[in-house]
Amino acid sequence: MLELWIGFGLIILVMFIGMIGNLIPGIPGTSLIFTAGLIHQLYFGDNGGIGWFWILALVILMAASFLIDYIATLLGAKTLGATWRGMLGALVGLILGLIMFPPFGLILGPFVGAIVFEWAFGREVREASKAGVGAVAGVILGMVGSAICGMAMLGIFLFAAFPYDNTNTVSPEIETLKNNSLEQKTDTSPTPSESNIENNESAEIKN
Repeated sequence: MLELWIGFGLIILVMFIGMIGNLIPGIPGTSLIFTAGLIHQLYFGDNGGIGWFWILALVILMAASFLIDYIATLLGAKTLGATWRGMLGALVGLILGLIMFPPFGLILGPFVGAIVFEWAFGREVREASKAGVGAVAGVILGMVGSAICGMAMLGIFLFAAFPYDNTNTVSPEIETLKNNSLEQKTDTSPTPSESNIENNESAEIKN
């Protein structure tokens, strides 16, 4: 039981780091949370693990956080007047920013990408800048969405893997063995023999 509590505490610590990572550009917070839950399940298995059903739920939430990141970036750019070129530029800038300038590239990449693509296809710098600002706003919204997904993943782990104290500490097999041993002791207890009973009855008659 102590090992289960220690493992639970370590996984919670890693997941809290992942939660903070959701608010820092470039750090895959939900991926870290999912990895921690998977390690817990692989180590403990059926003896206190989170369970494969809940692992699947964590996978779905992690994928949802990735989609929210990308979709929010594109929608944010579109809200402030970006064309499909600006949204494409924001997406390209997001990918290049993460590769070349992590973690700040997650903010600067979509901003620069949306401006460059809009400006390259004939839009004025002012209009292109609005598209860049919209892309940055989308990134921030995506971070908020990822944080919500991370909180849901943490809640699932707390619910599914909390090591509740089991008051029935004796397993059924051990309890059965104890009952059998008690029955055997009862059966082997000394009983008065028939000859002793007859002698006692004859002594009472003589008296």
